[in-house]
Amino acid sequence: MKLLGNRTRIVSVLMAVVAVLLTACDRMVWNNPYPAHDEGENILYNVFTERPKHLDPVQSYSANEIQFTAQIYQPPLQYHYLKRPFTLIPYTAAAMPTVTYYDYDDYPLPDDIEVDEIAYTQYEISIKPGIFYQPHPAFAKNDQDEWLYHQLGDDQLVSVYQLSDFPATGTRELTAHDYIYQIKRLAHPRLHSPIYGLMADYIVGLRDFAGVLREAQNSERANGAFLDLNAYPLEGVEVVDDYTYRIKINKKYPQFIYWLAMPFFAPIPWEADQFYSQKGLIEKNISLDWYPVGTGPYMLTENNPNLRMVLEKNPNFYGEFYPEEGMPQDYMNGLLIDAGKAIPFIDKIVYSREREGIPRWNKFLQGYYDASGIGSDSFDQAVQLVGQGEATVTEAMAKQGIRLETTVAVSTFYIGFNMLDPVVGGGGTEELRSAARKLRQAISIAVDYEEFISIFANGRGLPAHGPIAPGVPGYRYGKEGVNTVVYNWVDDEPQRKSIQIARRLLAEAGYPNGIDRRTGAPLVLYYDVTARSSEDRSMLDWMRKQFQKLNIQLVVRSTDYNRFQDKIRKGNAQIFEWGWHADYPDPENFLFLLYGPQRKVGNTSGSAANNAANYNNPEYDHLFEQMKDMDNGPARQVIIDQMVDILRQDAPWLWGYHPKEYGLYHEWYKNVKPNRISNNNVKYYRIDTDLREQKRQEWNKPVLWPIVLVIIIVTIGLFPAIAAYRRYESSRGIQNVQTDSN
Repeated sequence: MKLLGNRTRIVSVLMAVVAVLLTACDRMVWNNPYPAHDEGENILYNVFTERPKHLDPVQSYSANEIQFTAQIYQPPLQYHYLKRPFTLIPYTAAAMPTVTYYDYDDYPLPDDIEVDEIAYTQYEISIKPGIFYQPHPAFAKNDQDEWLYHQLGDDQLVSVYQLSDFPATGTRELTAHDYIYQIKRLAHPRLHSPIYGLMADYIVGLRDFAGVLREAQNSERANGAFLDLNAYPLEGVEVVDDYTYRIKINKKYPQFIYWLAMPFFAPIPWEADQFYSQKGLIEKNISLDWYPVGTGPYMLTENNPNLRMVLEKNPNFYGEFYPEEGMPQDYMNGLLIDAGKAIPFIDKIVYSREREGIPRWNKFLQGYYDASGIGSDSFDQAVQLVGQGEATVTEAMAKQGIRLETTVAVSTFYIGFNMLDPVVGGGGTEELRSAARKLRQAISIAVDYEEFISIFANGRGLPAHGPIAPGVPGYRYGKEGVNTVVYNWVDDEPQRKSIQIARRLLAEAGYPNGIDRRTGAPLVLYYDVTARSSEDRSMLDWMRKQFQKLNIQLVVRSTDYNRFQDKIRKGNAQIFEWGWHADYPDPENFLFLLYGPQRKVGNTSGSAANNAANYNNPEYDHLFEQMKDMDNGPARQVIIDQMVDILRQDAPWLWGYHPKEYGLYHEWYKNVKPNRISNNNVKYYRIDTDLREQKRQEWNKPVLWPIVLVIIIVTIGLFPAIAAYRRYESSRGIQNVQTDSN
């Protein structure tokens, strides 16, 4: 009975201890991937999949890079966060630039002057005083006003492995000189800016300036000196005073105003350029390309692109406020609750690298990522279609407070025909060109992009009727925007023409039922792609079946991206897959992709070569040259309509589709209005940290009862052994007593 009583007491104590542990564990989150000291902090948790290659604004051009650079750098202009269509507003500029046209005698011209009369355009930009750079060692000085780190010795570099190892930092005020310095960097021979070719056509003297810098670099390289761009004048830029500068543009280029909202035209201080030019820092990979320095709302404090990257609020940033006006639906959607409040709201952004979709998705559902895209494997779990095909979150997502935000990207994915190819492009005679045109039109009808969007994009896209994306001036909606070569207008919507019409066009092209009338051989076409994954293979199988509708054999040639680009440059591809995302919301940024002088093959113009189809139509080119310098309005729209009609008839592209972007956001993630033109949006976001912590607690409670049950069973199972041991010890004690008494 005594043993039973002891057992009961032990079990009671054990249960009490377990109850206490369970109560304590109920308040703990054991699977939190972040440090305990970050709990409850004002942090945005985000994801990146591809490591950024460039963070220097003169080189960076990729979407995976601009998500960082746009938060750090401040060009003079930015886009209004809420207004649509996209509207430029001042950022560091005190007002919108003053634009003045001049004739060949340097006399100013009226705004409505004919383009041919304009010799150059001057943009005068005044910036706000009182803007300061982030703390940075490049600005650090001693008490004698001498630079601390501009002439680093080996002894100073011994303990330096990253930028934060420098104990002292400094700052200074932003000036107009810093904007001029960055424009000069576009021509730096070592930096290879991706927009140099384009800007050399427009910024007065930039091409000659690049030649001067090449000679100077060769000279400076010999003696190891820093190439100080301040020592070399550029004709097309001028500093008026510390807060005002001017840029001269050849002729008229209305789209230049959009470039002034991109990081390419953000300021770079010469001190940072000189600081990073030191050999000892270059050897340690401490460079502007790795550690940016800007005046924007955030600064990069951790750069480990294989694991995570961290932005923290710039302590020297102030004076910007959340928009006080927007679109009518913005009021209804709660996007103006924070109107007039100082931004940024978030103190820190942690970007974690996630290569695989499933872990990323699971962490989002657990509340450890604040937002998520939607992969094809999780689409049905996240999204359902209701009513007239409207997308919304599933009941399970809604129960978690997750909402869906959608937007049509200012992008187009297309299949291009190489117009230099004798089969799909035609040749020297009008008869051959007409036959090839009908072949391209037949294929355009046969490839059912409505089906493609449904199968491979989960309905996330709009079939394209031309090159211009929705939301961009020049895009036509409804019946006016229908590609009548491919579609009929039926019951107030476009309906793809029948395959019989495509087969008739194919026969007229000289390939009845897919057989070459001249040779009797089957028509075989070649499709160059960069696909690799299993999902890509299923898309390619689908594409083969589309061509098979016309009895055309499609041979897929898959290769790596570098070889693919090389084939495009040399004109060795016949049919290829490509896409374009707008740099700025202007039709010129789409229509130039088919401008003859921009063709990839045989381009001797010195301009950027973006016409991958090598399309060349003199009538189209003439209209493009008229359109590109015009302001938006009815007259420009008439020309755009003519250009798009030409393209639809010629069909140098199989127009493809404009993707819809879907994003999921937790209910604590506020002020989200997605778009892909304005990239400096993090400063507007707000996180309800209390709600996030509450939900994480609810969704991630540890399940401990199996462990507790095992402990209890093991403990109870030990009682017989304990009892036997106690009997043994007791009997030994009795034997010892008996021995002593004898």
